[in-house]
Amino acid sequence: MQIGFRNVTKTFGDTKVVDDLSLEIADGEFVVLLGPSGCGKTTTLRMLAGLESVTNGDLYIGDERINDVPTQRRDLAMVFQSYALYPHMTIAENIAYPLRVRKLPQDERQNRVARVAKLLEIESLLNRKPRQLSGGERQRVALARAIVRAPRAYLMDEPLSNLDARLRVQMRGELKRLQHQLGTTTIYVTHDQAEAMTLASRVAVMKKGRLQQFDTPLNIYNHPANRFVAEFVGSPSMNFVEGRVERGRFVSEEIEFAVNRADGDVSLGIRPEHVHVLIQSQDGAIPAKVYVTELMGNETFVFLTVGTHRLIARAPADFRAEVESTVWLRLETEKAHFFPKRQSTDYTE
Repeated sequence: MQIGFRNVTKTFGDTKVVDDLSLEIADGEFVVLLGPSGCGKTTTLRMLAGLESVTNGDLYIGDERINDVPTQRRDLAMVFQSYALYPHMTIAENIAYPLRVRKLPQDERQNRVARVAKLLEIESLLNRKPRQLSGGERQRVALARAIVRAPRAYLMDEPLSNLDARLRVQMRGELKRLQHQLGTTTIYVTHDQAEAMTLASRVAVMKKGRLQQFDTPLNIYNHPANRFVAEFVGSPSMNFVEGRVERGRFVSEEIEFAVNRADGDVSLGIRPEHVHVLIQSQDGAIPAKVYVTELMGNETFVFLTVGTHRLIARAPADFRAEVESTVWLRLETEKAHFFPKRQSTDYTE
């Protein structure tokens, strides 16, 4: 089902929480709303669900404007951060509850519960109570309760945040597989850019209520629309170096290379995987000091000092260098990004 936000604004008192948001979500898409706490992503989801009113603008499901349509008539299923399972009911009864509210016949309820339990591989849990389940199992039950309704779209508000790191990775894969099988439009809220990159067909990056970029994960990573997107998406974060373009060259302390840009002050952005650390000097290499190294198992993060700038590089797992030792850097300058020079007042996160 297609979903549209058309110049949607939400204010609480004098505060704009969502500011002139326009998004067109295609039928069957998995769209992730990504941003830091307080950026308006959850409020956006709640407006679509009917839990918050729209101050200005229009919301559409298909061709229907739904601003004034009651929540229960929007036919959307929500999965929350808290599982909200009824502790006195069995898992089968929890899953069937939305169908019982709709007064579906018992045979149909049982058939639907059986189908969705098989889909989520929780058939063996149906006679248990929620307290007997692990966090991952409870999350599957919460998903099953949403799926059993066969709604027009799924709305998910940080549903994996209560799980440990291993379970989050596992459930990300399950969610992606499940959404592919069902083909139902899904809107997913998170502040975790790893979830956004792995789950989404498209990502909407938000900051202070405003949409910054709406594109595929790969395009957002490789072609960020602005410095905020470049810095927020990616782990470790993109490196930034303040400098200036003069007569076809970027110049900043130890770093200098040819560029095809107009003269002026700029911020150079370059991702850690495009910074290569060399133990021995080479022509054109940039001298740097090792600040510290972090072995991650499959790779090593090397924190470096270049003049007054601090850079991070990804290096092989077997990379070794002493703190304060001198190394040399080679930058993949063709992968560099340039942004307007940051002023002290234009970035607060």
